[in-house]
Amino acid sequence: MLTGRPRDWLVGLLLLAGLVVWVHLQIGWSSLLAPWASLTWPSLAGLLGLSLLSYLARGIRLYDYFPDLLRGRLLTTLRLSMLHNFANNLLPMRAGEAVFPLLMKRYFGHGLADSGFALLWIRLLDLHVIVLLALAAGWLAAPHWLWWAAALLLLLALPLGFGLRHWLRQRLQSGQGKASKLTRRLLDALPATGGRFARAYGWTLVTWAAKFVAFTSVFLHFADVALWQAITGVIGAELSSVLPVHGVAGSGTYELALVAAIVPTGVAADMALAAAVNLHLFLLGVSLILWPLAIVLPGTRKQ
Repeated sequence: MLTGRPRDWLVGLLLLAGLVVWVHLQIGWSSLLAPWASLTWPSLAGLLGLSLLSYLARGIRLYDYFPDLLRGRLLTTLRLSMLHNFANNLLPMRAGEAVFPLLMKRYFGHGLADSGFALLWIRLLDLHVIVLLALAAGWLAAPHWLWWAAALLLLLALPLGFGLRHWLRQRLQSGQGKASKLTRRLLDALPATGGRFARAYGWTLVTWAAKFVAFTSVFLHFADVALWQAITGVIGAELSSVLPVHGVAGSGTYELALVAAIVPTGVAADMALAAAVNLHLFLLGVSLILWPLAIVLPGTRKQ
């Protein structure tokens, strides 16, 4: 399994060390961790359950995305999805994304390039839902019908874009150039039917709804902010993956992105940092739970 280049680990470890020193000097680790004591076990169990539901929905989305390839191997699909997300959360510089095509090749014999194209479309569905959540945060901050109009246009873009795929595929059908062939493979990585595409988006909604309820709840436990501010902060943290650098387990970059997103809304930087670190600890805790769950699931290779 891919573990990242030595340079990536060096940069990631430096970011981690910088975060540890920053928290120690700005807040103090004992003060930062103290609010965990007031979080009841039933509440923590509920938050963990929602997070695991999010990962389960990811696995089912993948299973339904490749119905012919993965049919009858749901448990192996869940193993792949959990290992992919575990690697994504722990490895530096988003090296974990490369784990997905490697595992698709290992477990199901699917081509690396085609798996990568499918992952690209899945990530675009994720981004679409995150933008919807950002519009929801905007409406909570300043209610106006324009937020609803923007959300409706965004939703209408889905069937229009899927229909455009068929038109473009027909236009490129006879093309023999390298660009035409590559574009056809990219388009073929989308679900073959509108129903499957709609189900993929539905599972994407379930994935992010469960995750955002859990993560905003954790954030609100550690920061006295409005709901829309908490959603904004979590969105910023989730978008940290697009940064050109990425720490080990996201350390440093995850917190930086969250603080940068929420401080302009009027939240104190120290409060935002403390809540960001604790939210990140929760994310890493869920990731560590995923590992033993994933390795007990069957992972037979494609012969």
